Amino acid sequence: MQGDNSDESALAFGPFRLLPKARLLEKDGDPVHIGGRALDILIFLAERAGEVVGKRELVSRVWADVNVDEGSLRFHVSALRKVLGDSASGARYVVNVPGRGYCFTAPVVRAETAPATPADSPPLPAQMARMIGRTETIEKIAAELARHRLVTVVGPGGIGKTTVALAVGHRQLPDFSGMVRFVDFGSLRDKRLAPSALASALGLSVSSDNPVPSTLAFLRDKRMLLIFDSCEHLLESLAMLAESIIREAPEVSILATSRESLRAEGEQVHRLFPLDCPPERAAITASDVLAYPAAQLFVQRIAASLGGFELGDAEAPLVAEICRKLDGIALAIELAAGRVNAYGIQGIATLLNSRFSLLWQGRRTAVPRHQTLSAALGWSYDLLTPTESVTLRRLSVFAGTFTLEAALAVASGDGTDEAEAVEAIANLVAKSLISLPSAAQPVRYRLLDTTRAFAAEKLAESGEGARVSRKHAIYFRDLLAGIAARTATFSTGDSFAPYADHLANVRAALDWSFSDQGDRAIGIGLAAAAAQFFLQLSLLTECHRWARQALASLDPQVADQRREMELQAALGVSLMFTQGNTEEVHAAFTRSLELAESHNDLHWQLWLLREFHIYLTRIGDYRGALAMGERGVVVAKALNDAGAIRTAEWMLGVANHLIGNQNEAVVQCESATTHDPSRLQINMQRLGYDDRIVALVALARSLWLTGHPDRAIEAARYAVSEAERTQQPLTIGIGLIWSIYVFLWFGDWDNADKLIERLINHAARHFLGPYQAVGLGLKGELLIRRGEPKIGIELLRQGAGTLRQTRHKILSTVFAAALAEGLVQVRQYEEALGIIDEAIAQRDSAGQSFDLPEMLRVKGHVLASSARQSEAESYLMQSLNLSRKQGALGWELRAAATLGRLWREQGHAAKAHALIAPLYARYSEGFDSADLSSVRLLVDELASSI
Repeated sequence: MQGDNSDESALAFGPFRLLPKARLLEKDGDPVHIGGRALDILIFLAERAGEVVGKRELVSRVWADVNVDEGSLRFHVSALRKVLGDSASGARYVVNVPGRGYCFTAPVVRAETAPATPADSPPLPAQMARMIGRTETIEKIAAELARHRLVTVVGPGGIGKTTVALAVGHRQLPDFSGMVRFVDFGSLRDKRLAPSALASALGLSVSSDNPVPSTLAFLRDKRMLLIFDSCEHLLESLAMLAESIIREAPEVSILATSRESLRAEGEQVHRLFPLDCPPERAAITASDVLAYPAAQLFVQRIAASLGGFELGDAEAPLVAEICRKLDGIALAIELAAGRVNAYGIQGIATLLNSRFSLLWQGRRTAVPRHQTLSAALGWSYDLLTPTESVTLRRLSVFAGTFTLEAALAVASGDGTDEAEAVEAIANLVAKSLISLPSAAQPVRYRLLDTTRAFAAEKLAESGEGARVSRKHAIYFRDLLAGIAARTATFSTGDSFAPYADHLANVRAALDWSFSDQGDRAIGIGLAAAAAQFFLQLSLLTECHRWARQALASLDPQVADQRREMELQAALGVSLMFTQGNTEEVHAAFTRSLELAESHNDLHWQLWLLREFHIYLTRIGDYRGALAMGERGVVVAKALNDAGAIRTAEWMLGVANHLIGNQNEAVVQCESATTHDPSRLQINMQRLGYDDRIVALVALARSLWLTGHPDRAIEAARYAVSEAERTQQPLTIGIGLIWSIYVFLWFGDWDNADKLIERLINHAARHFLGPYQAVGLGLKGELLIRRGEPKIGIELLRQGAGTLRQTRHKILSTVFAAALAEGLVQVRQYEEALGIIDEAIAQRDSAGQSFDLPEMLRVKGHVLASSARQSEAESYLMQSLNLSRKQGALGWELRAAATLGRLWREQGHAAKAHALIAPLYARYSEGFDSADLSSVRLLVDELASSI
């Protein structure tokens, strides 16, 4: 802060007088409004009048360590010239020297200003050389002051309220003719002394016990801005004083800073929010991070202490993480940056999880309450009532956001009733110790991470940490169990989606429950209740982890069988989709189904039959899947539930498609085209995916196979869009995989390629290992179809290898057929024959399948290519006969085309035409598809050669 009687050197030129320390420009004795950057440029150039100052040096001085382009400099120089009245024909003060920089050309006279009197001295502390992320805020507060006269900047400790208020004060100096006064009430402890502190700051002699009348008399005819800083501990006294000033001095405005509003008449509250932080995002770069003010401040402070620091891409994710952990609180960011020289950026990120970060020292010149985070928070904590401090301590158990209901479940009791807790929470919000992250309903509360760490220490010191953690875990166990209970049927139910923001709290509760200090009985119940929560959010790895841990903690003598049933089902689903179709998955589903049957729980029986159904399809046991569907029909009819019956029909439809009963599959899956949002929610919770999408893709594939290519493409597109609308990773993966084949069969390779890339990226992003292998295999199949067999063969081998390891047999034969065709292209006939023979044997041992006609056709193609024509004809005839039996016109036409080409080579064009032409004539759509286009050309060629 400047001394009250210090002299200041003024720079005079033309009609102007520049006071650098006061940051004031006058013209003919009147203040001139000038932007902050333009003023910085003027001060620097005027102090070096007559010298050419390089552009780089000027940018470095005005913008410190932030990189800006030359356009920004030109913009602010242009603004300065307008203020000074520079023109081509008139006076010229700032001249551009091409290739070198700028020069202040007017004669400058240095003169000492007269000693200031107490009433007209400029006692504003210096503002920060460069503020980050608050320009819009400063402008908005200045506008609010013009309209309301009493504005209070409210926010938690360390967020930058004083810094912003000072910046507003400096900005308003011209508007108030330099009459802006700053009063720091932070060190004042006796509220009765607040009026005396104001009088003293105004330079008034205090000669009575009540200086208010004389202060008001002094201010009555003044135009002035008063900045009241750190008001939170003197609210009552300062509210009354502010109201008196606003009422009695019509030209005086007040800008206050406080952690809680004054609640004074006419007060306009401006809540100061944290600096924007970089998001949590994969592969974030330094330029991405530095687009956010919190990161800019962090890097600027590092550069100030280390010199020459530049953020690289390798450290960018850590800086983003640090800023998020510090919630964009300016003081916290500055303190952390000040310790980078000691611990490095990685060390800072690690230490932020410990209590030591609360003790980091800041600037020695800072007021004591701002020298450490602990001191800043302790200042607020010490002002709380006993009930408020107890409530804040207890709320520190929450990770992330929480509802009022959750807060009361944890904070009330043990000497605090609900009404007291409700009032305490409202007061803590007003005091900026609890934040409201958004205006969304229902209301969610949150403790900033720094506040939570401080309050957690206080909770540990109080000795009630275990008791509070127990109440926290019980609350979330009961909450999730209640939601799960409301999803008991297939036709109605609740969704976990609105509760997704409780995820951090569920994790924290599970961590405590299974810790050495926790309660495993609570943990088992919580893990069982959370299983469906994790499944709907596609957190399969977490579902697997907690289900396994809970099952390992069960006491066989006293185990709750219903909870075991839920945990076994969750274990099976999460294992199946993350690690493959192992025997452990089969065992988990078997045990869960046994328990459901022993309790005569028909709903759970149908859920488990559905899980078994998808497991059996994945291992290629299509007959077993059909049997599960038939059992599902019996259970669904016993339930007399429309949703359950529809689910059982879809199970039959999917199984019939995979076995090869395509017409039945179309009939049984067509109901999936009807949108029912409640089913989406229920299925994703119980199954981990939406079985309606499985039915939709089975319908699309069956439509192609039965000779309806256009309808098949339309259904496949609809399946993908409906899967994406669920925003559920497993469902999206299923929708993509099975729809891609429709595009491949149709010959729409461009769209197939796009979908394959989406599948590969999607699987990698959500850790769906088997799905990524499928994506690679599909990429290989597409390359083979496009005539690039070498790369395609390698990708198919990789994909097939992973599928073998995970027992994902549903696609192993499909991949084998594609691989065999690729090997034919590179003339490796014997290997191709061995691969397709193995695939056919696999399907023969398991009964018929949808792809057996195609595998027989591929074997015929391999044999024909290796000059074994009589054997080739036999297998192609088998393919034709089986295709007809399955109602698979798509396979039948393919087999006929392959056989027709063989007969044409043997000189039997008429015979080939008689085989193919009637099949082609059965089509009424899809003539633009690659398959039908090639068949049409073949038919025309055969007809012309007859």
